[in-house]
Amino acid sequence: MRLPRTDRGRVVLVLLLAAAVTVFTATVPLLRDWFDLRVYYGTVDSWIHHGGRIYDYRVPGTTYGFTYPPFAAVAMLPMALLDLHVAIAVALLLNLAALAFVLRMLAGRAWRRYGWYGCAPAACALALFEPLRDTFSFGQVNILLLALVLLDCRLLATGRGRWAGVGIGLAAAIKLTPAAFIGLLLVARRPRTAAVATAVAAAATALAAWVAPDASRFYWTHAMWDTTRVGRLDYVSNQSLQGILARLDVSSRAVWAVVVLLVLGVWVARTRRAVAAGDWTAAFALTGLTACLVSPITWVHHLVWLLPSFAVLIRAGHLRIAGALYAMLCTSVVWLWFDDASGVDGFLGSNAYTWITLGLLLRLPVGQSDSDGSTTLPRSTSDVAPAPIPAAPAIAHASAQPAPPSGATSATTGTFAGPGLGLTRKASSDPTGSTRPAASNPQSSSSPASS
Repeated sequence: MRLPRTDRGRVVLVLLLAAAVTVFTATVPLLRDWFDLRVYYGTVDSWIHHGGRIYDYRVPGTTYGFTYPPFAAVAMLPMALLDLHVAIAVALLLNLAALAFVLRMLAGRAWRRYGWYGCAPAACALALFEPLRDTFSFGQVNILLLALVLLDCRLLATGRGRWAGVGIGLAAAIKLTPAAFIGLLLVARRPRTAAVATAVAAAATALAAWVAPDASRFYWTHAMWDTTRVGRLDYVSNQSLQGILARLDVSSRAVWAVVVLLVLGVWVARTRRAVAAGDWTAAFALTGLTACLVSPITWVHHLVWLLPSFAVLIRAGHLRIAGALYAMLCTSVVWLWFDDASGVDGFLGSNAYTWITLGLLLRLPVGQSDSDGSTTLPRSTSDVAPAPIPAAPAIAHASAQPAPPSGATSATTGTFAGPGLGLTRKASSDPTGSTRPAASNPQSSSSPASS
């Protein structure tokens, strides 16, 4: 297939790609009907306008309620001033803005060389990425948290670490998963930055305790430790190590602890190597992978933490590997084992996203130092011996199968093309279903505070 050379032909190709993506997202996946956002909105509305308690609220007709740390509810207080539909629109805009910021952090300035014709197919590819689809259609906060964390990554990578740690601290106070990045700072021997992150998280938590003392006491002494509030560990959307063990009917916490310790050992070794080379993007990517693996519950939409890993793969020139793994994460393949995950096929297929996460942790390229204001570009040309700059690579051929954003690594400049924007999908009453019908007792993949 030849790519069009005229502007008219390129516009037609992009429109066809956009139409194909629109048809796919409107018919194949099921929209989550802003379920998690309705949890947040209902909780704040009940708390502020009806005198309810944060952790007593349940979405009408369901058993799902608010299970994030109390500071998350405090941060969401502005929703009490909005109508639900306005809150949905604001959440969509915030997620789009956060996604744009994340992509800017990961792609640096390299995207400019490809213009609209290079970025448009990337936007289509992002619209197919299941974790992003779920994050947008649930009204989740994952992209916002990733943006906060990557802000600190940028500060560290560019040598402006004075304020680094604030983003991680705020993210950790809103949801427990980003607290793993405080561990990264300790492994990287950045005690001051780790102290800043811890102090910010503690201050935010203290603010929540002052605003809602009863809710804070309940969360930290009871709700945080009650896994039944989160959902079934064996539910197919749980793509963590604990999810694999639960689907194998292994309930021993000792077994899970041993597996977690092994994964943490790999993470420490690989992260130290990345930090020693100044490769903060890889270090943050490895930490996001590890957080998804060791968390007791990692719903599919939590896997937006894999986006930095794809940026690292593209930067290192592993485009085929990135494309294959990305395409797999667009297929919703794990839902084929929604009803029955037994047998060898169930073991492999129902845990497909976990295998991808584990494989990335083990094999993600590390050691290319960050530089010049973007978190993924290696050394600028001024830092290496003069060499002729190769011509910009051609845009990769578009295919019907979803693929990651096009990009290429230069032997002399280390530049690459980053990803583009993504959108949402169609409506469903099942908060966790994807391409499968609703279970008799579906578990929300985000109504709890997935830690």
